[in-house]
Amino acid sequence: MSFASLEGKVALVTGGSRGIGRAIALELGRAGAEVVVGYRTGREEAEAVASEIGGRAVEADVSDPESAKALVEGAGDLDILVNNAGLTRDGLLARMSDDDWRTVLDTNLSSVFYTCRAASRPMMKRRGGAIVNISSIVGVHGNFGQTNYAASKAGIIGFTKSLARELGSRNVRANVIAPGYVRSQLTDVLPEEATAMMLQNTPLGRLGDPEDVAGAVRFLCSDEAKFVTGAVRLVDGGLGM
Repeated sequence: MSFASLEGKVALVTGGSRGIGRAIALELGRAGAEVVVGYRTGREEAEAVASEIGGRAVEADVSDPESAKALVEGAGDLDILVNNAGLTRDGLLARMSDDDWRTVLDTNLSSVFYTCRAASRPMMKRRGGAIVNISSIVGVHGNFGQTNYAASKAGIIGFTKSLARELGSRNVRANVIAPGYVRSQLTDVLPEEATAMMLQNTPLGRLGDPEDVAGAVRFLCSDEAKFVTGAVRLVDGGLGM
């Protein structure tokens, strides 16, 4: 048996078509899991990820409660749920529109509520399961121009800690991964000076790669982490110390 094997387990990864979600889906697949790749956009990319690991790609808008529920129920008897779907709509609070606030909260935070609600009851009945919700270092420390994003990612942390308390007696674990600044579509658009400042404050002196996050997710989904729940694991090169 390999370390952190997921042989025989069924996993759903939301936002799995690209970036961190893609890396997570591939990592769980390589660990032996049967992976359902949830996506809202990027059908070709999602299908390519699923094809590489022998999984399935399923289109769904997880910010919609019915769509999120259908995605979870259609995935089958889930052992693993990874909530990664997310977006940014950055701007100063004084000029932030209601739509930019609602869109970020619905996509990043409400989606986690919808999918966890749908997955938790079957996991409790089976007395086993692992949920990993992807937050952000911004949810821990905040960031200029990201009140909506920070609120959504901080909300994930509080939500998951509460969920861990509710589900623990049924052997269902819920944990958080809070990535630092990782190479992705979200960081590619940052100004050069902002990236330089981040690197200056990161002890390892580099941006993370999506695979750095994926390895941590794999561990938390595995039996090697069977006594870990309610944890917030920073994967940030030391930025959040």
